[in-house]
Amino acid sequence: MTPSPDFGWLIPAGKQRVPADTAAYWPHLHHVLSTLEGRFHSAWMSDHLMDGQASIPEALTTLSYLAGLYPQLHWGSAVLSQGFRNPALLAKMGATLQDISGGRFILGLGSGWKEDEHLAYGFDFPKASVRMTQLGEVIQVCRALWDPAQATASFTGQHYQVQGAICQPKLASPIPIMIGGGGEKLTLPMVAAHADWWNLPGATPADYARKLDLLESLCNAKGRSLAAIRKTWMGVVSIDPTRAAAERQLETYTVWPGDTPLVGTPDEIRGQLAAYQSLGVDLFILAFADEPSLAGLNLFLDEIGN
Repeated sequence: MTPSPDFGWLIPAGKQRVPADTAAYWPHLHHVLSTLEGRFHSAWMSDHLMDGQASIPEALTTLSYLAGLYPQLHWGSAVLSQGFRNPALLAKMGATLQDISGGRFILGLGSGWKEDEHLAYGFDFPKASVRMTQLGEVIQVCRALWDPAQATASFTGQHYQVQGAICQPKLASPIPIMIGGGGEKLTLPMVAAHADWWNLPGATPADYARKLDLLESLCNAKGRSLAAIRKTWMGVVSIDPTRAAAERQLETYTVWPGDTPLVGTPDEIRGQLAAYQSLGVDLFILAFADEPSLAGLNLFLDEIGN
């Protein structure tokens, strides 16, 4: 029998899935997270600095605050842009959050994609291949600072350097590093080289399977086992007692181009999840299309969720 998967909630921020009244945002989050404690595995925060004029909190500040309030949930970034934070400082921030949360932090990382916010905040935005090389160096810097066998960490890369950096206290439990994305030329080789977890947002089961085959060959070439990498999926759920109503919910929800949502009745959603589970996916990071209404989330919890 296939074990039940874990579920995570993608915390809303920016223009979509938030209450119309901005003053209701934090009460809404607290209400949902109180509902999810003990039932969902985790909550996740995207890493954006602006979304037009919409209110959007900074990711690591938010995760640190909420992790202290909800001790039954794990907390992850989905995913941090590697270019927004100095790598050594990011390592220190991650170690601090891991320490104060008792080991409940997952560091999700990506190369960064939203050029306008990088430039608006004064961050460089080089071409994709450079950003991916930077991502690999960020991970190496983090792991060097977290290594309990190293009193100090030094690293010299093409883009980032640290010399004699100290990160104390050392971690009682390692921070899993999750790399997000499915780019076959740049991202998947990075996953094979460095990731503890892999997140592929919005992919169909067929596309997930195809990329998984490629990832396995890349892992084999590096002497790694694909089984060592936790497989996760992130996307939108539109769930309702009737299929027609679930489809109508998506008419007012902006799905990212190319992404495939989960749509249908509880039984249909259960079957769609099972297709990913058969590939080895055991964590689903979900947004609900009818948010800020809680009808879809509550139906999911009652019929499917842990």
